[in-house]
Amino acid sequence: MTVSQAIDAIYASLQNDNEDIDLHIAALKGAMAREGVKEAVFETSRLAQPNRQGRKLMQAYFRKKGVATSFK
Repeated sequence: MTVSQAIDAIYASLQNDNEDIDLHIAALKGAMAREGVKEAVFETSRLAQPNRQGRKLMQAYFRKKGVATSFK
């Protein structure tokens, strides 16, 4: 799985009430390690909660799982 595929799976999970989100985060973390990517970049418009509070909550959860995130 590539980083972009893992990010797409996370978008789908976010739309489905965070279904299997931990599995998708683990897949993203593995893909990032294989590809040498340091930070996952998410599009704000595709998030379930695109406001600042939603982004910070997501960022904190992903950081706890060991994945650095940013938004564009």
